[in-house]
Amino acid sequence: MEPSSGSRGAAPAAAAVAAVLPAGGSGERLGGATPKQFCAVQGRPLVSYTVRAMERISWISDIIVVVSPENIETMKSIIEKYGHKRVTIVKGGVTRHRSIFNGLKVFAENEFSNQLLQKPEVVIIHDAVRPFVEEDILLKVVMAAKDHGAAGAIRPLVSTVIASAADGCLDHSLERARYRASEMPQAFLFNIIYEAYQQVTYKRDLYAAESIIKDSLSQQVCVITSVKEDVAQVSFLLHESLKSQIKVEAVSMPLSKNDGHLQDIFSGQCYSFVYINDKKYAIEETQQLVDMLEKSNIPLLYPVVLISVHLDVSENTSCSIGMEELTRIKKFAREVKKKNILLYGLLIQYEDCLLLQETVNSAAALILALIMDRNPELIGQLLVA
Repeated sequence: MEPSSGSRGAAPAAAAVAAVLPAGGSGERLGGATPKQFCAVQGRPLVSYTVRAMERISWISDIIVVVSPENIETMKSIIEKYGHKRVTIVKGGVTRHRSIFNGLKVFAENEFSNQLLQKPEVVIIHDAVRPFVEEDILLKVVMAAKDHGAAGAIRPLVSTVIASAADGCLDHSLERARYRASEMPQAFLFNIIYEAYQQVTYKRDLYAAESIIKDSLSQQVCVITSVKEDVAQVSFLLHESLKSQIKVEAVSMPLSKNDGHLQDIFSGQCYSFVYINDKKYAIEETQQLVDMLEKSNIPLLYPVVLISVHLDVSENTSCSIGMEELTRIKKFAREVKKKNILLYGLLIQYEDCLLLQETVNSAAALILALIMDRNPELIGQLLVA
């Protein structure tokens, strides 16, 4: 089996062209132990056919094959066995996006090779597992990239594409004649694609880092209560409801007391706190918690969540907190946000003890959502369970 090089078109006039072949996939979708690019077809690894298809085109100066670190030696042996030329092997990243970026870096940075390769005017990006690529298609996308900055192969849609509604039922189907399926190969002016990868990779890494940080900050919550009977009961039920989904540290104490256990939790870098009280709105006690957080060793580089839970056992089902108090809450929340503390209010309102567990479960779901999301737009809001 040999992929066809297609009709021999003229080389792109006065344009240096290189190809980057991402080959770092694990073959998970294929389901076998061997990654698809290294599977043998008539005794030869699939990636070798793709490299050969690029090699046959004289106007492609360099072929960059990006593989996962554990497959670098395998790729080297393939190049040696089949006598491939103009090939540089590059270590891949943790994602396809990063792997392609690593492939581009060999033309601009010394990180992945002993010496820089000649920077191309146009770079082709093509899947290493797609050997049936013809020279005329490559020539067309390269010439289009020279004129427009970027270009790629497309094909008409043959499948019906549908959009589903929120309930999972059919909402509408797309008019196939108006759409095309994007395919490989793609080609770009090198400076454009390299700059784009620099910017987008940084943002993706930043988003990924923020997601990891947010996830790590949301693994534990400290529930602080007074020793009053009704508060202690709600605290116990809340602890039971939360503990299956998050690590819970429970502290029962009056805040006026300098509790060593609470200080240890602060020092242990817990970033989520729930304070349960039976007052209308315990701004003074909450201020004490804020002061304790500031004096602790916890670095307030990341947002701390502080949820003040107010119990209302009155028979009046309407909200027992007036507009004046709500305004105070919002003002106080805006002040502590400057210290990177996100303050939320939560009202647990019940008159029937038989329904208390259900109400506490609703409160637990709201608490988890606030901890996981850490949304600064909701500070100062009073949520009702």
